[in-house]
Parts: sequence; structure tokens; C-alpha cells
Amino acid sequence: MRRLLAALLFSLVSAPAAAELPIFDAHLHYSHDAWDSLPPEKAVELLKAAGVKRALVSSSNDEGQQHLAAAAPDRILLSLRPYRRRGDQATWMRDETVPAYLEEKLARHRYVAIGEFHIFGADVDLPVPRRMVELARRHDLVLHSHSDADAVERQFLQWPQARILWAHAGFDSPANVGAMLRRHRNLWCDLSFRRDHAPGGELDPQWRALLMEFPDRFMVGTDTYTPERWPYVVEHAKLARRWLAQLPTDVAERIAWRNGEALFASPGR
Repeated sequence: MRRLLAALLFSLVSAPAAAELPIFDAHLHYSHDAWDSLPPEKAVELLKAAGVKRALVSSSNDEGQQHLAAAAPDRILLSLRPYRRRGDQATWMRDETVPAYLEEKLARHRYVAIGEFHIFGADVDLPVPRRMVELARRHDLVLHSHSDADAVERQFLQWPQARILWAHAGFDSPANVGAMLRRHRNLWCDLSFRRDHAPGGELDPQWRALLMEFPDRFMVGTDTYTPERWPYVVEHAKLARRWLAQLPTDVAERIAWRNGEALFASPGR
């Protein structure tokens, strides 16, 4: 905890007073072990220091993100995970209690997405994930899917009009990501927790071509899957601005924040 707080203080001190380019962080978690060491108010300070104007946040269980949203309701967008504990990511798709849990939460709170959930291949066609996709359809929610390409294809088969945010762009190659984006107009990608698109802060030529071809389909994200990653929200934003500056201004703005705002826009906001 001491190392976490020290890193937090360093991040806040070293952050720019005013971020040049606003950031929509499309992949954050604020789970139970995060709020134990990083209270919501401190987490919000980090987001402000990073210039994160909006963030898509989920947690295991749902309580963490509710605390964070209460501290910054205009900055936090809620995504409902099918996990009540960290270990659920390997078992949730066969847990018959998950649909009732999701229904109970959806009846109580307002979400913009379901996820991030981990699922691969034919597991998408199991009864529990099918029920989750149906709930997303009923509530018009984005599916934030940590999946391989096969699982994404199967989700679209279940719900052809789905809007899917492909976590980490599937950790797939730019060639395969491009093929998926050409096939599915309602597929977006977050670039969280991958560095191959901009190794050393310099845009990879293949990835640059893909970002130019689909400037409205990519977003940035930090992925605070452990509490220790929260202090790096500021540094991640700095690194993102470095490679975004190598793109035309309008493309950089779309990827930095406009695409997130557009995907998650709703009449009530």
C-alpha cells in the first residue's frame, strides 16, 4: 500500500496542470481491493490529473464502481460485470445464478455496458452467456467483450445489431483486427494493455494505417485490473498523447475521446 500511495503522489505531482488532449478511458476497473487502498476521491483526483474527462468503469463486485460513480457522477460511466468475485472470470459462463444477479443490478442502477467479461469461442453459445446477451439487447447496452475473434462472431450471430467493444482489440494482429472491423460496422476496439501499436511511443506503420482506415472505431484504455495499476492512469494518458500526436488532429481527437463519447451517448446524458 505504501508503494501504491507513493506512486500516486508522484503521478499527481508530475502530471501536467492542463492536459492538451482530453481522454476517454474505455477500460478501467475499480474492484474491492482497489478501494481498500485507494479511496474514491483519490481515484477521481488521478483521473483529473490525467485529463480523463470520462471513463468506462466496471468492478468485481459491482460495489466499487458505484462508490466511484457517486464521487464523480459526470465522469464515470458504469459497466456491469457478470463477476461477483475476481475468480468468477473462469466460471461465470456456467454459473446459473449470473442472469438473476445481472437482472437485479440492471433494475437498480443505470449502466451503459455489460462487461468487461472474458469469454472465448463456443462458450458464447452456452445458456448463461446467451441470457447475458439477451439482457444487453433488452437494455440496449454495449457488450465489452474480452474475447477471441470467434467469440465476437458468435455474439453478433446472437444479436446482429449488437454494439461490441472488443477489449484489447482481442490481442490480435492488425491484419486480423482490420478484417473484423471491415466485417462488422458495430465493432469498436479498445487498445488497453497492449504496446505493439506504439512500441516506445512511436506508431507502428501497420497500426497507423489501420487507425487511419477506421478513425471512428478505436479508443484508449488503461485497464486497472489490479490496484497497483491505478497510479499509472496519468502516465498512460501521457503515453497515449505521445502516439496520438503522430496522427492528424481530427483522428487523434476521435481516438482520444470523441469515439467514446459517441458510442456511449444517450438522450439522458
